[in-house]
Amino acid sequence: MKPATFRYHRAHDVADAIGMLGELDAAGEDPKLVAGGQSLVPMMNFRLARPSVLIDLGPLRRFPAMTGIGHDDDGALTLGALTTHRVVETSRAELGPGFGVICRAMRWVGHLPIRSRGTVGGSLVHGDATAEWCLLAVLLDAVIIAEGPDSTREIPAAEMFHGFYATAVGPDEVVVAIRFTRPSPRAALTEFARRHGDFALVDTAVSLEGDPARSNGSGPHLAGGRVVLGGIAPTPVRVPEAEEVLAGGVPGPALFADAAAAAAEAIDPPEDPAATARYRRRLTRTLVTRALTEAWGHGDDR
Repeated sequence: MKPATFRYHRAHDVADAIGMLGELDAAGEDPKLVAGGQSLVPMMNFRLARPSVLIDLGPLRRFPAMTGIGHDDDGALTLGALTTHRVVETSRAELGPGFGVICRAMRWVGHLPIRSRGTVGGSLVHGDATAEWCLLAVLLDAVIIAEGPDSTREIPAAEMFHGFYATAVGPDEVVVAIRFTRPSPRAALTEFARRHGDFALVDTAVSLEGDPARSNGSGPHLAGGRVVLGGIAPTPVRVPEAEEVLAGGVPGPALFADAAAAAAEAIDPPEDPAATARYRRRLTRTLVTRALTEAWGHGDDR
């Protein structure tokens, strides 16, 4: 299929994009921003999205802040919104201590052509509940930085996702950067799809925090952990029931299996043609166990 008719504009800078969004919206148009186009364009081809105007952010790649990788003095990682998945995948050293999970997670994002064109900001604004970037944002306490006509706004990941493909980014705002504020040396993301590159039926991102005060002759203990699931609700969700099992526990197969069982028991996944609710619970149990085991194995990821 081919998309419905639309007009095309190229933004010269962020202010130009914001101005066009406001003018077109005021004129009753339905403008959409396009960066890599790896999510929006397929939806347009299937007529699932029918914007009347596309505003291309591609020219903004000439601004280093839109594609850069940087760090704050407090250790937070900042990615420009137009940074591609592939750049992140090949920039392990630049990501810095505690953010290796981001690099490793990129292997799950589509195929190489998709990773080479798709962008961090585009994935987050698209708001697919199974998208790797959405899970990573919740896991690592990301802050999405959006510029509007009057001010710059910071949106915590916990407030970003509102439902199916719905986010807190306003219709007249442009996401310019994403700041990950929570380094997690022991972290992992894993998922299951029918074929590599397909949308995940279930995916999970986890992190573990050691407790030095209790790591003595009896072995290491956990101060806590974080478990985030995709594919089981309209948005990425944390599972406090599983996190409670991890807090204070002794890391190992028994604890990880108990936490995974708690996660599977706590969720209410959907029934759809892709998978039954029962199957998604079983996947959750398997994937959480696998992710926790992998995360604990990355204790030297600093």
